[in-house]
Amino acid sequence: MPALRPQLTLPYRHLLAIDTSTNVLSLALAISDGTANVSAWAITTTSGASGAKASAGMVPAIQKLVRDAGLTFTDLDAVVFGQGPGAFTGLRTACAVAQGLAASARPGGIPVVPVNSLLATAQAARVEQADATARQWTACLDARMGEVYVARYRFDAGLTPVTLPVEIAASGLMTPLALREALTGSTDGLAGNAHAVYADVLADLPAAPVWVSATPSATALLHLTPALWAAGAAVPAAAAMPLYVRDKVAQTTAERVAAKRASTVDPTHG
Repeated sequence: MPALRPQLTLPYRHLLAIDTSTNVLSLALAISDGTANVSAWAITTTSGASGAKASAGMVPAIQKLVRDAGLTFTDLDAVVFGQGPGAFTGLRTACAVAQGLAASARPGGIPVVPVNSLLATAQAARVEQADATARQWTACLDARMGEVYVARYRFDAGLTPVTLPVEIAASGLMTPLALREALTGSTDGLAGNAHAVYADVLADLPAAPVWVSATPSATALLHLTPALWAAGAAVPAAAAMPLYVRDKVAQTTAERVAAKRASTVDPTHG
């Protein structure tokens, strides 16, 4: 497939983006100018609480977002959602809502674009920092249970990726101590909330000078959509699925105690 060009005419005009992979509900509605130049799109955003609260409030918030833009659901050309890894309830909710809206928007449905939440975290940091340089980013999100979701990407120059960022290390789980060891000496950009959650381990990390405390956002999903679309990532509603890295959603008491010890004890000293 030929590389996506910044002014390529795209087969969509109206995009809805949904992310509930963290404790924040992030929504965005984009009216594109028909090109991959996201900075030229009209984007409206809103946010709220995720988790159980998002299940009740997400659809009304989406309805208001679409209505305030003077559109209806039949005007949507695609739904973009953060597929994970992340909070189980949030991922299931976002996927279900994306599927429902996409299947019912028009006869035959509209496409759904799943976006890896760690990739969206790295892109959110790039947007927050207005960092359009070509460089590598390591995304680190709190996975709870004493672990961190981690993935690593290489971005080309440009704030909106022209081609899909290269996945150097796939989404996985690490303890904070293992993450510290992996990042020691790294020159990657560091993005995510792990630095704040596990400050006792990562506060003086001898790595990149700036850790951007970004989390996945609907705007970041939109920035990634042109490259994902060009790479064939858009799927029918029924094929959209959450991305789970961990099968378990809770630990036993003994596991919680062991995880706490593992995250706070230096393995080289006793």
